[in-house]
Amino acid sequence: MSILTVEKLTHGFGERAIFNDVSFRLLKGEHIGLVGANGEGKSTFMNIITGKLQPDEGKIEWSKHVRVGYLDQHTVLEKGISIRQVLQSAFEHLYDIEARINDIYMEMAEASEQHMNALMEEVGELQELLESHDFYIIDAKVEEVARALGITAFGLDSDVSELSGGQRTKILLAKLLLEKPEILLLDEPTNYLDVEHIEWLKRYLQEYENAFILISHDIPFLNSVINLIYHMDNQALTRYVGDYHKFEEVYALRKAQLEAAYNRQQKEIAELKDFVNRNKARVATRNMAMSRQKKLDKMEMIELAQEKPKPQFNFLNARTPSRFIFQTQDLIIGYDTPLTKPLNLSMERGQKIAITGANGIGKTTLLKSLLGIINPLDGTVEQGEFLEIGYFEQEITGDVSKTCLNEIWDTFPYMNQAEVRAALAKCGLTTKHIESQVKVLSGGEQSKVRLCKLQNKESNILILDEPTNHLDVDAKAELKRALQDYRGSILMVCHEPDFYDGLATHIWDFSTYSLLKS
Repeated sequence: MSILTVEKLTHGFGERAIFNDVSFRLLKGEHIGLVGANGEGKSTFMNIITGKLQPDEGKIEWSKHVRVGYLDQHTVLEKGISIRQVLQSAFEHLYDIEARINDIYMEMAEASEQHMNALMEEVGELQELLESHDFYIIDAKVEEVARALGITAFGLDSDVSELSGGQRTKILLAKLLLEKPEILLLDEPTNYLDVEHIEWLKRYLQEYENAFILISHDIPFLNSVINLIYHMDNQALTRYVGDYHKFEEVYALRKAQLEAAYNRQQKEIAELKDFVNRNKARVATRNMAMSRQKKLDKMEMIELAQEKPKPQFNFLNARTPSRFIFQTQDLIIGYDTPLTKPLNLSMERGQKIAITGANGIGKTTLLKSLLGIINPLDGTVEQGEFLEIGYFEQEITGDVSKTCLNEIWDTFPYMNQAEVRAALAKCGLTTKHIESQVKVLSGGEQSKVRLCKLQNKESNILILDEPTNHLDVDAKAELKRALQDYRGSILMVCHEPDFYDGLATHIWDFSTYSLLKS
């Protein structure tokens, strides 16, 4: 049974085409991984099928009475609402039923006998509906999911406006899972989850009976929960049965077959054109030449997809710093209240440290405290001498209405336009990306612009806060290689063991320092 049907979808932004005549069907119970390079349109596809964005052409049709749950990381949570209230809003339809039951009881006071019987029957049906949906244990269900995703550490009565981007994502994910829609649409749900909670989400999706579409560049996670791959590439959407590794095998085989067929055709075209040019002027062979020309004219040309630019990262090294990069003395970090016990940490030159631990326990706050962006509640931070720091923030900041070209040019005014374009192209961005505003780029493309800034400034210490978020598979692999080759020191918050394994010389498990329990 088809839950969603997409027919002849075409869409683009200005001159930049995203989809061309794309068709798609989602069947009941399918667990789909939606994959593709940064900027191929995965999030745009989600926005179109949920009605947030209208396509240029095409038809989107959902089957009747299907509830769709979409994890949109840009959802605004209103100030003055608690985490508990947001999670309870997942059961809004049940609260509406309860309100209707209360209204019926009010009506019964003045109802006739005949009307009373009808009201009693309606109450019975509605009451049965509440019980079948576990309405009377909602608080327990909210607590269970909140605990599983580490949300109870934030305090369920906390105002949602005070949360970080990662904490907001956790709240939205928990609300979505509590709603239990007929279809889940998940756009990079693991971006802000730590290892423990990724494992919990993995088990949840493995046991999920309904359909879901999952966008993720975390391949081990993706492979553990999906049974189909849809590959978004060159304005098309192609279906593959199996996991990501099976897709890679079949895709590589198809690509090789297409290239072989293209080469054979190009050879045949060259031979036909040569024959026509040599024989069209001679009376004796003119008819044969015309016959060859007709064959050429009718030939259906094989076209190879344009190769995507591969990012190349290379971080410039500054002068050698002092032996100690950072040293802390009884450092307590936080904003209004402490997040940690007194911290006595030291980082030495040449170390590459990965900071792990549950979301919301102060990892980003630690980085900002070490950098002096926020003041500690107590204790001291001593920075080493001759530090040249490159800082990659977790969330994009600044004027996103600038073009990528101007964003880099403003940072490096001594570069000429050709050098700026070359620097952005080296990070895997095309001419259309370079001339676009930062705000219209995908999350992965925006990360590449920020990495472009980072790698064109000399540094001897890189401070990286979740650098792999939004990056596609090729970009992550290249970033890891570049960081392994980097001769400076690295302090990095990361939730992907596959990324920091073989890169980090030391692991700091921050949950042992935090006052908050995951």
